[in-house]
Amino acid sequence: MQLSVDPAAATPPYEQIRAQIAERARSGELPTGLRLPTVRALAEELGLAAGTVARAYRELETDGVVETHGRRGTLIAATGDTAHRLAAAAAADYADRASRLGLSRADALAAVDTALRLALPEA
Repeated sequence: MQLSVDPAAATPPYEQIRAQIAERARSGELPTGLRLPTVRALAEELGLAAGTVARAYRELETDGVVETHGRRGTLIAATGDTAHRLAAAAAADYADRASRLGLSRADALAAVDTALRLALPEA
């Protein structure tokens, strides 16, 4: 698995690693069940501190992109169901908060639309 990190980029190295692995997992380039390099091995390969790679792996696990299985290592997760489940939970949390804030349905949807346009620009 070839990853690259640009130390001069505005994006922190852990986020560069996280984004590359997440995108490759979503595209299928990294298939479900693929074992990722150990934190130490990837850190050494990229010339980074182990903590940087560990943070990227933790964020990927939080996002449901990878699963950590002790001695079996860190594996690419079956992201389809996990991604939808996490998105549904986040949407439910948002709907609850919007309700507590007294927003109308239209105002709550407008806020989501604005946030999505900023986070997910059209390709």
